[in-house]
Amino acid sequence: MAWTEERIALLTKLWSDGLTASQIASQLGDNTTRNAVIGKAHRLGLSGRPSPVRTPRDPGVKPVRQARPKPLVGHQRLPVMGKPKPNLIRKAEPAARPQSLEVVPGPGVTLLKVTDKMCKWPIGHPGDDGFRFCGNESRDGSPYCEGHAQMAYQPLPPKRERRTG
Repeated sequence: MAWTEERIALLTKLWSDGLTASQIASQLGDNTTRNAVIGKAHRLGLSGRPSPVRTPRDPGVKPVRQARPKPLVGHQRLPVMGKPKPNLIRKAEPAARPQSLEVVPGPGVTLLKVTDKMCKWPIGHPGDDGFRFCGNESRDGSPYCEGHAQMAYQPLPPKRERRTG
């Protein structure tokens, strides 16, 4: 769609007559859209129009605000919860660490001879010929005997002791 002199003159006349952009687009025909009419009117510098949605407002007149509701008489406020009393909050004592057990070395069994009921604590380096597993009796479904389980499963220190820096 090209904007010829005749189409521009018709747009200017219809715009000044107060027609909407949609009405002007339908009168221009030739698949002219409402947005094309608005864009061309803007580029031609045609006078803007007040929005039909918003009513013009006098800048000197301010809207009247309603007064805040007064507090109800005879009603009391609920008491505010204060901070808890310090004697109610107690820090837990750290659990005592169990006495360390001396690990009695087991008979030392090879990978081929170790069973589910034996301690699987490695003794030596896996690449050496003398590599063995502890072989003591394991407890409660653990893979280790009591002494090696205590070495393997050590409780974490409290958070403030773990922090570094």
